[in-house]
Amino acid sequence: MAAPLQFWFEFASTYSYLSVMRIERIAAAAGVPVEWKAFLLGPIFAAHGWNDSPFNLYPAKGRYMWRDMERLCARYELPFRRPSQFPRNGLLAARVTCAGAAEAWCADFVRGVYRANFGDDRDVSQPAAIATILDELGLPSREIIDRAQQAGNKDRLRRQTDEAIRLGIFGAPSFVVDGELFWGNDRLPDALHWATGPRKS
Repeated sequence: MAAPLQFWFEFASTYSYLSVMRIERIAAAAGVPVEWKAFLLGPIFAAHGWNDSPFNLYPAKGRYMWRDMERLCARYELPFRRPSQFPRNGLLAARVTCAGAAEAWCADFVRGVYRANFGDDRDVSQPAAIATILDELGLPSREIIDRAQQAGNKDRLRRQTDEAIRLGIFGAPSFVVDGELFWGNDRLPDALHWATGPRKS
């Protein structure tokens, strides 16, 4: 029986976009259930003394990443527009994801936010953009955003970020299966293989 795969993603993460748009189809084909886990990279980066994305702090790395995104989006047939602002604040989107984690619309919402940011260059840091994405899904945007901004849900996102740190997560996307950590979009097949095959101690 396949072990569940925890999918840890951050809305500002470029490579998470690639995994978000493919993971449900690939995991379903492998018979692996997916647990969607939004978290924040800001506290993790701050612990390293970074006040910005490493792709901005290290220009050569950033140039490579943007070209790599162009290649990979073409390969996966995903729309891609380099965001006019990077990184964008994904706090509200992460809170909405936490609020809806157990609901059927969660994955569609997550994909909608990533598509808006990296496919359409829409400013998903703004509440109006998040409301529009929820509205496009036929959901009660005002009610969901109000629920996402409640203290209990804010605490849930903090706890989830703390859990990511405890698991040793240092970047996104990350995949965890039975405590085993796999980092990066290119490690998604390995995480699924670990979930379905005999796991070594």
